Amino acid sequence: VQLQASGGGLVQAGGSLRLSCAYAPNLPINVMEWYRQAPGKKGESVASITSGDITNYVDSVKGRFTISRDKDENTLYLEMDSLKPEDTAEYYCNVRTTDGYTHWGHGTLVTVSS
Repeated sequence: VQLQASGGGLVQAGGSLRLSCAYAPNLPINVMEWYRQAPGKKGESVASITSGDITNYVDSVKGRFTISRDKDENTLYLEMDSLKPEDTAEYYCNVRTTDGYTHWGHGTLVTVSS
């Protein structure tokens, strides 16, 4: 399964970025997720969205990040506002399909300067 994340970069604290993740069409999607891994820290699920568009967020990003997807364009998004230095991490998208597999894409680096 092909997943391609993009949109990372360097931004000042308080700024915004939008991450995108293009995925192959016609996937039997159960849940799609954005996951991040910061150096020296445990990785965490940042946000997820189900096939029925139910969303979930880790507490630290609630009110600042928004996960969405464009079903016509087969693209998952993560809109990140009010970014903080602690949001600095490699961000990955993944897709859990209905056959029970989780498919990962390459990460995109987000760096937030103070």
